[in-house]
Amino acid sequence: MKFLIDNQLPAALARFLGERGLECQHVFDVNLSQASDLEIWRYAATHEMIVVSKDEDFVHLAVKPDAAARLIWIRLGNCQTPQLLAAIGTVWERVQACLERGDRIVEVR
Repeated sequence: MKFLIDNQLPAALARFLGERGLECQHVFDVNLSQASDLEIWRYAATHEMIVVSKDEDFVHLAVKPDAAARLIWIRLGNCQTPQLLAAIGTVWERVQACLERGDRIVEVR
Protein backbone atom coordinates (compact mmCIF):
# COMPACT_ATOMS: atom_id res chain seq x y z
CA MET A 1 0.00 0.00 0.00
CA LYS A 2 1.13 3.52 -0.84
CA PHE A 3 -0.14 6.67 0.83
CA LEU A 4 -0.45 10.33 -0.14
CA ILE A 5 -0.78 12.80 2.74
CA ASP A 6 -2.89 15.89 2.05
CA ASN A 7 -2.09 19.52 2.91
CA GLN A 8 -3.94 19.75 6.23
CA LEU A 9 -1.76 17.07 7.73
CA PRO A 10 1.91 17.48 8.65
CA ALA A 11 4.80 16.05 6.64
CA ALA A 12 5.74 14.34 9.91
CA LEU A 13 2.86 11.93 9.27
CA ALA A 14 4.49 10.80 6.03
CA ARG A 15 7.75 10.20 7.91
CA PHE A 16 5.87 8.43 10.73
CA LEU A 17 4.28 5.98 8.29
CA GLY A 18 7.51 5.64 6.33
CA GLU A 19 9.33 4.61 9.50
CA ARG A 20 6.82 1.77 9.75
CA GLY A 21 7.87 0.47 6.35
CA LEU A 22 5.04 2.04 4.38
CA GLU A 23 5.53 3.92 1.13
CA CYS A 24 4.27 7.39 1.88
CA GLN A 25 4.56 10.86 0.37
CA HIS A 26 3.20 14.25 1.29
CA VAL A 27 1.60 16.41 -1.41
CA PHE A 28 4.59 18.75 -1.00
CA ASP A 29 6.89 15.89 -2.07
CA VAL A 30 5.10 15.50 -5.41
CA ASN A 31 4.51 19.19 -6.19
CA LEU A 32 0.78 19.05 -5.42
CA SER A 33 0.69 21.48 -2.50
CA GLN A 34 -1.32 23.98 -4.58
CA ALA A 35 -3.37 21.38 -6.44
CA SER A 36 -7.13 21.01 -6.24
CA ASP A 37 -8.66 18.06 -4.41
CA LEU A 38 -9.60 16.53 -7.76
CA GLU A 39 -6.01 16.80 -9.03
CA ILE A 40 -4.73 15.17 -5.83
CA TRP A 41 -7.36 12.43 -6.12
CA ARG A 42 -6.46 11.73 -9.74
CA TYR A 43 -2.75 11.60 -8.90
CA ALA A 44 -3.47 9.11 -6.10
CA ALA A 45 -5.59 6.97 -8.42
CA THR A 46 -2.96 7.00 -11.18
CA HIS A 47 -0.21 6.00 -8.73
CA GLU A 48 -2.39 3.51 -6.80
CA MET A 49 -2.13 5.54 -3.60
CA ILE A 50 -4.48 5.94 -0.67
CA VAL A 51 -5.21 9.57 0.22
CA VAL A 52 -4.87 10.51 3.89
CA SER A 53 -6.78 13.73 4.61
CA LYS A 54 -8.95 15.67 7.02
CA ASP A 55 -10.84 17.18 4.07
CA GLU A 56 -14.43 15.98 3.74
CA ASP A 57 -14.36 16.79 0.01
CA PHE A 58 -12.38 13.60 -0.54
CA VAL A 59 -15.26 11.58 0.93
CA HIS A 60 -17.45 12.77 -1.93
CA LEU A 61 -14.83 11.57 -4.42
CA ALA A 62 -14.35 8.22 -2.65
CA VAL A 63 -18.05 7.27 -2.64
CA LYS A 64 -18.46 7.62 -6.39
CA PRO A 65 -19.06 4.21 -7.99
CA ASP A 66 -16.10 4.65 -10.33
CA ALA A 67 -13.69 5.85 -7.62
CA ALA A 68 -10.21 4.60 -8.40
CA ALA A 69 -8.53 5.75 -5.17
CA ARG A 70 -9.29 5.21 -1.50
CA LEU A 71 -9.28 7.43 1.56
CA ILE A 72 -8.20 7.46 5.16
CA TRP A 73 -10.36 10.24 6.58
CA ILE A 74 -8.80 11.75 9.69
CA ARG A 75 -11.64 13.00 11.90
CA LEU A 76 -9.56 14.03 14.90
CA GLY A 77 -9.98 17.59 16.12
CA ASN A 78 -7.17 20.09 16.00
CA CYS A 79 -4.20 18.69 17.84
CA GLN A 80 -0.46 19.01 17.86
CA THR A 81 1.64 16.70 15.73
CA PRO A 82 2.77 14.39 18.58
CA GLN A 83 -0.85 13.80 19.63
CA LEU A 84 -1.89 13.19 16.02
CA LEU A 85 0.88 10.65 15.47
CA ALA A 86 0.10 8.89 18.77
CA ALA A 87 -3.60 8.65 17.89
CA ILE A 88 -2.87 7.25 14.43
CA GLY A 89 -0.31 4.83 15.86
CA THR A 90 -2.94 3.52 18.27
CA VAL A 91 -5.46 2.65 15.55
CA TRP A 92 -3.12 1.84 12.66
CA GLU A 93 -3.57 -1.94 12.82
CA ARG A 94 -7.35 -1.49 12.49
CA VAL A 95 -6.86 0.96 9.61
CA GLN A 96 -4.63 -1.50 7.76
CA ALA A 97 -7.12 -4.33 8.34
CA CYS A 98 -9.90 -2.21 6.84
CA LEU A 99 -7.76 -1.34 3.84
CA GLU A 100 -6.71 -4.95 3.33
CA ARG A 101 -10.33 -6.07 3.17
CA GLY A 102 -10.96 -3.40 0.53
CA ASP A 103 -12.76 -0.61 2.38
CA ARG A 104 -12.85 2.52 0.24
CA ILE A 105 -13.07 4.93 3.19
CA VAL A 106 -11.56 4.36 6.61
CA GLU A 107 -12.39 6.91 9.30
CA VAL A 108 -9.96 7.66 12.09
CA ARG A 109 -11.63 9.33 15.08
